[in-house]
Amino acid sequence: MVKLNRIYTRTGDDGTTGLVDGSRLPKHAPRMEAVGAVDEANATLGMAAQMLEGQNLADIVRLQNDMFDLGADLATPAQEGDDFAPSEMVLRIVPAQVEWIETRIDALNADLQPLTSFILPGGSEAAARLHLARTATRRAERSIAALITQEPVNPAASAFINRLSDYLFVLSRAVNDGGAGDVLWTPGANR
Repeated sequence: MVKLNRIYTRTGDDGTTGLVDGSRLPKHAPRMEAVGAVDEANATLGMAAQMLEGQNLADIVRLQNDMFDLGADLATPAQEGDDFAPSEMVLRIVPAQVEWIETRIDALNADLQPLTSFILPGGSEAAARLHLARTATRRAERSIAALITQEPVNPAASAFINRLSDYLFVLSRAVNDGGAGDVLWTPGANR
């Protein structure tokens, strides 16, 4: 259970931050870059949520909660050979969270016309906010991919963030009048 009596602790004044296992890292370490990028992406989901309703809003709120799970997963260092199994004391992203996103992508995509061109980020305000969340999610994915080159990372965490950006792309099209409001890219239009 999380209990925050005080917001400031002064322990990070030296440029380090604490991990779930009690160890400390420099705030600029790749692991902390990944955790911070996930936090930033989650904040953009909150901005997008302000324009949504019904099932789409419920989905984003669920995903925001899962993003906190992802941050906790990344803030829990692993050792080589770790099976990344969650426990009472260790929170990990699990394959079921990835599968849920895939199910939602398939459901949303079933009602969309196939793309014949790349689309420009925009259309409606809701779609524009979702595109912004998608790009922030891609940045988080790049941070996690960089971390993977240096330390063990839960494979489900990597799959989750990759699938989330796909979901946000499909959802942006769905809220853009089922794709009818998408603005298509015209290659070389202004030469």
